[in-house]
Amino acid sequence: MSPDRALDELAELPYADLGFAKLDLHREIRNGLPEAIYAEGKRSEDLSAIVARMLEAHGRVLVTRVRPEMAAALSAIHPDGAHHERARIWTLGQGAPIAGPPIAVVAAGTSDLPVAEEAAVCLAWFGHEVERGYDVGIAGLHRLLGRLPALRRAGVVVAVAGMDGALPTVVASLVASPVVAVPTSVGYGASFSGLAALLTMLNGCAPGVGVVNIDNGYGAAVLASRIARLGRPAG
Repeated sequence: MSPDRALDELAELPYADLGFAKLDLHREIRNGLPEAIYAEGKRSEDLSAIVARMLEAHGRVLVTRVRPEMAAALSAIHPDGAHHERARIWTLGQGAPIAGPPIAVVAAGTSDLPVAEEAAVCLAWFGHEVERGYDVGIAGLHRLLGRLPALRRAGVVVAVAGMDGALPTVVASLVASPVVAVPTSVGYGASFSGLAALLTMLNGCAPGVGVVNIDNGYGAAVLASRIARLGRPAG
């Protein structure tokens, strides 16, 4: 690399300054995954500029909480991009395949699928093999037990549930792998928009469960990915 090219590369350490946004282009060097773009609250023109710069730097991009009109605008500029409608995610490119056992994503009910799919799509974009098991809430425990072989193959299980939020505790009592619990805001009034599920998961009696914030499928995917990658050989 020439000195001029090296200077160009170093000029944007530790971030690229777009004026309205400072993009952390070296996050992948530090912790293994590039910065994701959270679209909620952003103007379409600002989002487009951020996406363009991230693509220039990495050749791939992950945008979360994308409204349909935002996804359509991005796809008009980048026709190779993919809109994962249920997950509310827009992606272009993805990471290299990651060796190791799959990561299982299970959801208690179909109302939890937007959050579960956010986790599953992010994990696949990171490069993991993902096994989905949906509508396996403990109100019909036999549905979950039918997924046991797949759950026991997984290196990590992401368990998504609203209402009483008991699914992760039950899963953790059945498998040896760590469980990432995701409370959702699904449920009637006394669920307090996911607070009841969050407290259930934090107070669960089965050990080996880590809990992320309400509706945080992306955060669950990052945590599960980091756990899974700990077991990879160095180098």
